[in-house]
Amino acid sequence: MKSEPDVYSIDHLKKDIRSLWEGVRNYQARNFMMNQMQPGDEVLFYHSNAEPPGIAGIAKVSKKALPDPSQFDSRSEYHDKKATKDKPIWYCVEVEFLKKFPQVISLDELKKEKPLTDMLVLKRGQRLSVQPVSEKHFEHVLKLGTR
Repeated sequence: MKSEPDVYSIDHLKKDIRSLWEGVRNYQARNFMMNQMQPGDEVLFYHSNAEPPGIAGIAKVSKKALPDPSQFDSRSEYHDKKATKDKPIWYCVEVEFLKKFPQVISLDELKKEKPLTDMLVLKRGQRLSVQPVSEKHFEHVLKLGTR
């Protein structure tokens, strides 16, 4: 899961303990949350548009996908006038803070790791804020984050 740290960082999540991953307005990313993410699943928390961009820590899914409340809020930048409470369009999971790494595992560092060469976030053109990570990639990143 990617977020710009000046918008919502791993430190924000640590302070809040739990948060809805709201505001996602890409159908593929929404579908990952709706169809693949389950309570208890651990996620990598990636700081995008940061210096350096990279993985800052770990969270876990604490609630399955539910209608994103921001789609109904006319004051929200994520408001969608086509969405109704009877027919929501956008969904989000709730995530819970687990761990902040001692230092961000930078994108450059991730790219140098041979076992991660086919990790989606490292592929050119992969800009989704929510994307799947294989178990082998997740485990390798955990090792990098705890050294």
